[in-house]
Amino acid sequence: MTMIADNLHAVRSRIAQACTQAGRPVDAVQLLAVSKTFGPDAVQQAFDAGQRAFGENYIQEAVEKIMALAALPIEWHCIGPIQSNKTRLVAEHFQWAHTVDRIKIAQRLSEQRPAHLPPLQVCIQVNVDGGATKSGVLPDEALALAQAVAQLPRLRLRGLMCIPEPAPDFIAACAVFKRARSLFDALNAAGLGLDTLSMGMSADLDAAVTSGSTQVRVGSAIFGARSYPASI
Repeated sequence: MTMIADNLHAVRSRIAQACTQAGRPVDAVQLLAVSKTFGPDAVQQAFDAGQRAFGENYIQEAVEKIMALAALPIEWHCIGPIQSNKTRLVAEHFQWAHTVDRIKIAQRLSEQRPAHLPPLQVCIQVNVDGGATKSGVLPDEALALAQAVAQLPRLRLRGLMCIPEPAPDFIAACAVFKRARSLFDALNAAGLGLDTLSMGMSADLDAAVTSGSTQVRVGSAIFGARSYPASI
């Protein structure tokens, strides 16, 4: 087995343990392998180890990988910021977009999603803890945005995504993630029918799973430490 395969096994075991401790089914949480800055060979190794869903932050880099690995049945998730000039690439190449935080971006994704593809699966990014450097709609604006996105053709609104500031400990992390879960529940009470709560990364996935996450985004714990090219 490769290092990536070993790491995937360890991460899956960690997720399963967190689910068990939270009294949730071990298959309640989907793992997204975050492959940003790693090449097609690393994705291929993870795929060979059974991983099928991959998250990418840098859209141009991701499209090159998607095209290189087009023969593989991979589910590609855009989990990085989406600028207006990149919406067409996301609409044409990804299955999911996690970072919709304003209606303009959602409208462009809807208009540019090719008719021959299934609807683009969309999450609204919420700045759940008010971090000054974080992207995302404010919690009290999330319902209005969700209702608007849900009306757009060629998109399917699936849920919420958040990337809170690092918390000092497990209890503090759970407190923030539970705010996202409460907002998720409130939107469902308003009739939106959401099923996806994308939260938790390598450092805090245990707290996220405890708090109700349905998707965790794990990169370094699978692929190792990253080196960022100057162009990124």
